[in-house]
Amino acid sequence: MPVTCCHTLPHCPSLLSPSISRVRALKLPKTLLPLNRTSNIVNSLSRSSKNKWRFSCFRHEDSSSEFLESEYVEENLPEELVNPEFNQPNAVKDNWVSNLRKATDAVFSAEPWTVPWTAKTILQVMLLWIASFWLVGSWIIPFLAHTAGFRKETLTYRGQALYSLLTDVAEGLAGIAILHRCLARFHPLPSDWFRFSLEGKWQFEVGLGCLMFPLVNQLSQVNLNLLPVFPSTPVTVSSVEQSIVARDPVAMALYAVVVSVCAPVWEEIVFRGFLLPSLTKYMPVWCSILVSSVAFALAHFNMQRMLPLVFLGVVMGAVFARSRNLLASMLLHSLWNAFVFLDLMK
Repeated sequence: MPVTCCHTLPHCPSLLSPSISRVRALKLPKTLLPLNRTSNIVNSLSRSSKNKWRFSCFRHEDSSSEFLESEYVEENLPEELVNPEFNQPNAVKDNWVSNLRKATDAVFSAEPWTVPWTAKTILQVMLLWIASFWLVGSWIIPFLAHTAGFRKETLTYRGQALYSLLTDVAEGLAGIAILHRCLARFHPLPSDWFRFSLEGKWQFEVGLGCLMFPLVNQLSQVNLNLLPVFPSTPVTVSSVEQSIVARDPVAMALYAVVVSVCAPVWEEIVFRGFLLPSLTKYMPVWCSILVSSVAFALAHFNMQRMLPLVFLGVVMGAVFARSRNLLASMLLHSLWNAFVFLDLMK
C-alpha cells in the first residue's frame, strides 16, 4: 500500500506530491527507406520503398529476381543511408515504445491462473483478512501495550515508530496465517502460485512501473480537486511526519522499514499474490487487475487518495501478471513507498 496502512499514516494526502513533471510522450521515429539512384532521389522514393518492402516481407521465398533486385538497390545506396548512425537515438526510443506495447499486449493476452478454489473461499479469505487487520491494529496491539503500561499517545518518536513496526508485522503475520489456514486443503498449489524468484526478466517491468510514479502524483492532485478536504475537517499530523520534523534518525529508520519492507510484502501477498489470480477464474486477467486494484485502494480507507491508489494497483498488478513473480510487484511497491517517504523528508 502506498506508504503504509491506515494506522501508520492516517490522513496524509500530502504524501503524493503534485510537483513531479509529466512524462513526455515518446515520438516514434520515421523509418528510413532505401532509395534507388535512377534519376531524382525524391521522385524515386515510393518505388524503391516498395521494392524494399517486398524484399523484407518475402525474402525467404524462392524468388531469385526479387532477391537480385533488392541486392542491387542496397549496393547502390549511399553509405550514410546504409549505416544511419545519426538515427540511433530514435531507434532506442522506438525500442522502448515497442517493448512497452509488447508488455501491454502480454497483459491483455495473459493466460489465467489455475484456481482450485471457488468464490466462497475468496470471500472468506478477504473478509477474515479485513477482520484481522482491524482487530490487530485497533484492539489487540493497543490492549497489549496498555497491559504493559504503555500508551501510544505518550510514547516518544522512537517508541511510536517501534509501535507501528510491531503492529505492521503482527498484521502481516495474521494475514499470512489466514491464507495458510484457508488454503491448506488445496495443497499442493500449482507452481505459479505465490511464486517468488530472482530469476526471469522481470527487471524491465519494474523499470516501466517506476516511470509511472509521476503520473500517480498527478492523479493525486486530480483526486484532491475532485474531493477536496473541507475546512471543517481536522488536520492531523501523523507520527511519521512528526518524526521527520524532529529529525529523529532512529525513528525515521524504523518507519522506513515499515513502509519499504513490511507493508509491501504482506500487501502484495494478499492483493497480488492471492486476490488477483483468484479472480481470473471468473474474469479476464485485465479485469482481475482492475478489480483487485479497487480493493487495494479501498483497503486504505482514504477517498482523497482513491484515484492514485487504484492506478498504482493497476501498475503493480500488470507487473505481476506479466512476470508471474511476487518479487517484482513487491519491489515496485517498496520503491513507490520509498519514493513518497523520501519526498516527505524534503
